[in-house]
Amino acid sequence: MAGDPVSRERFKLMERKLYRGIMTPAMVLTVATGLWIWLGFGVGGAWLHAKLACVALLVAYHFWLGRLREAFARDENRHTHVFFRWVNEAPLVLLVAIVILVVVKPF
Repeated sequence: MAGDPVSRERFKLMERKLYRGIMTPAMVLTVATGLWIWLGFGVGGAWLHAKLACVALLVAYHFWLGRLREAFARDENRHTHVFFRWVNEAPLVLLVAIVILVVVKPF
């Protein structure tokens, strides 16, 4: 990681706050409200199983990002900036699939 040590430590702190203070609580709240709607209102259908699979992949992606963040914190990053640009765009595919499944309900 390039840059001076002070900037690196500041970046590590910002990453930790983003992951633990914003991303993880948002994920928990989203999954909890989704379960509440699903179980409370009895929403069902085959499309829901596909949507839940996409959500499960996003949750796994979140924890994978946590492992990458921990590697950054230990200065053990093995990936280039191009890799992280692609990683940043990857969840868009799942999010678009979830929206299509919810709106269109194809099956």
